[in-house]
Amino acid sequence: RRAAPGPPASATFATAMTVDPHAIARQEIAFCEQVLAKGGASVLTETLSGVMQPESWAKYPIGEVYDPASGAQWFYHSHSPSADANEHGHFHTFVRPDGPQGPNHHLIAVGVDAHGRLLRLFTVNQWVVGDDWLEAEPTIALLSRFDVHMPQPNYLVNRWLTAVVAAYEPKIAELIHERDAVIAAHTPEQGDPREDRALEVTSEWRFEG
Repeated sequence: RRAAPGPPASATFATAMTVDPHAIARQEIAFCEQVLAKGGASVLTETLSGVMQPESWAKYPIGEVYDPASGAQWFYHSHSPSADANEHGHFHTFVRPDGPQGPNHHLIAVGVDAHGRLLRLFTVNQWVVGDDWLEAEPTIALLSRFDVHMPQPNYLVNRWLTAVVAAYEPKIAELIHERDAVIAAHTPEQGDPREDRALEVTSEWRFEG
């Protein structure tokens, strides 16, 4: 008995072309969180593994994380209690497109609660991270370069953070454009608006729930 014919090649190709990469990235976020949770862990416990008492504003893991293949880099730091008591700290993401000794460009910060759950995405003024400044469009062009395949501090944490940037790339692009608009409109009392301590967070988007 002959098997029923499958879909025409054109239909299969059309289906492949309609796969949403952002949806796939969201699935990877959930997968990483589920695997970590099975072991009683989270992206935060693994990032801070071996740290008895995290110091406010110290960068973790020690030495940061850098993937020499992609130029992607990140660190996490917590902060002292503030008006946003739900946020434990945030991941700062960067890309070094010309290697470890080349310029370093900040992409987006990812705020999480004490359980490692996503709270917000936000951009910051240049003085906050001291990166090498890029305007919005060339910064957005680097988002796809943020791809971390490293064993430290934990491979699942690296894949989770990579997936967060990929899943919310359109929103991150909006935030980066807003960053530039806010800085351009900001008039400090003196000096460069990118160095004005009065302007720290330049755009923000919060996750629902």
